[in-house]
Amino acid sequence: MSIRLVLADDHAVVRTGLRLLLDAEEGMEVVAEAGDAESALRAVLGYKPDVLVLDLNMPGDLSSLDALPGVTERSPGTRTVVLTMQEDPEFARRALRAGAAAYVLKEAADAELVEAVRRAAAGETYLNPSLGAKLAAAPPPVTGNPDDLSPREVEVLRLIALGHTNAEIGEQLFLSIRTVETHRAHVQQKLRRSTRAELVRYAIDHGLLDDA
Repeated sequence: MSIRLVLADDHAVVRTGLRLLLDAEEGMEVVAEAGDAESALRAVLGYKPDVLVLDLNMPGDLSSLDALPGVTERSPGTRTVVLTMQEDPEFARRALRAGAAAYVLKEAADAELVEAVRRAAAGETYLNPSLGAKLAAAPPPVTGNPDDLSPREVEVLRLIALGHTNAEIGEQLFLSIRTVETHRAHVQQKLRRSTRAELVRYAIDHGLLDDA
């Protein structure tokens, strides 16, 4: 049976190229395209494809990383291949943790995407080899976050303490401003601190800026 795919990328020319690449492969069929994470999630729920090829950085209120758990929970038969220009291994770690089955760099798409799709459809995982080596060499992430903050909330708190605006935080973490504002509100509620000065003091006291 053919592997049915949904392509999600905010650049139409990229989607066209990906469709040509994948449709040319025997046993693959692109059934839908999307230009943002919300549309991608709707397409997944409508078509229930075997594989979603998802760009990591797209515009809209819903980020690709935040959409990943929804794909896994609401369409468990769909596996996600993240396709991105982001070479930071930490983003690969986050994507895999959020439910991605594969992480492919756009610069290597011609050589790796088809293999990643086939592996994902077969229930396996795929990681760009250079990123896999970097992840293996990197220290494990810090656990035991203070005051029940989630890892994402700790990241947002740290960037707030470093003086970044909500827009800048969104750009660094590939989140919409609305999502950053939501995380910030949760942080303030959990810590019972409302001003930037109080958040900075908390971050310093808990060592969140030690490696900044």
